[in-house]
Amino acid sequence: MKYEAPKSIDEALELLESEPDSCVFAGATDIIPQMRSGRPEPKLMIDLKCIPEMVQIACENKVWTIGAAVPAVLIAGDSALKSDFPGLAESAGLIGSDQIQNRASLGGNVCNASPAADTVPALIVNNAHAVIASKGGMRTLPVALIATGPGSTSLNAGEFIVAFRIEQPLPHSADAYLRFIPRTEMDIAVVGAAARITMDKAGNCTDAVIALGAVAPTAVRVTAAEDALRGNPIDEDTLTKIMAAARAACNPIDDKRGSKEYRTQVAGVLAKRVVIEAADRARK
Repeated sequence: MKYEAPKSIDEALELLESEPDSCVFAGATDIIPQMRSGRPEPKLMIDLKCIPEMVQIACENKVWTIGAAVPAVLIAGDSALKSDFPGLAESAGLIGSDQIQNRASLGGNVCNASPAADTVPALIVNNAHAVIASKGGMRTLPVALIATGPGSTSLNAGEFIVAFRIEQPLPHSADAYLRFIPRTEMDIAVVGAAARITMDKAGNCTDAVIALGAVAPTAVRVTAAEDALRGNPIDEDTLTKIMAAARAACNPIDDKRGSKEYRTQVAGVLAKRVVIEAADRARK
């Protein structure tokens, strides 16, 4: 197996084209454990962390650009980004241990396509778009359309994500992310929940986006809960509808972290809590 660390996007694309049995990585926090568990080793591994634009965070013209290879620890610790997207920053700060966070990235978390990926629901509720490079040029795609199932994505051969773009939030709008894990840290989510809520001065929700992780083959939008929120106060009646809608959206598996019934129950609880948290932030 060969290792290359290209210094530009074009160089990385040339390397991908030169060897059909190759793969890109940004932190290797997923691919190394997978190879140790029996996944076939590629002939060529291409490290993307030496490409400058892929390890930068910037905000220009009210649009944030987060490089796909930026370490999670820098996302979680960026005060300006955290001010605009506290939920996204929180989700990045929950990936693995401190050591893992120094390598793990948004690009890897999205492209590994785990149903339990922490940052994916947070990216979805913020309408994040992935900037994808290929020999044919650049294209953009909503993050919600990247994962197509556990371990599979809609990216074509020879493509990789360069960055994520997210518009700055509207006034009185905020996001939040919560998850439930069996241990206190360094575990995979039984359920993850993200919400972005916009409030008016009267205390009613004017817009909402809710997404759940680890309850279906991919992260799922809970559109029925969003509809229940819009135009209404976030009171007990609305929250009851949110919990019911979240549970109805679930199609989970049974595994050692939880049964289908347990995950479905927890999804309702987390959906309620994350909406309350996002709404509280939006009111400030």
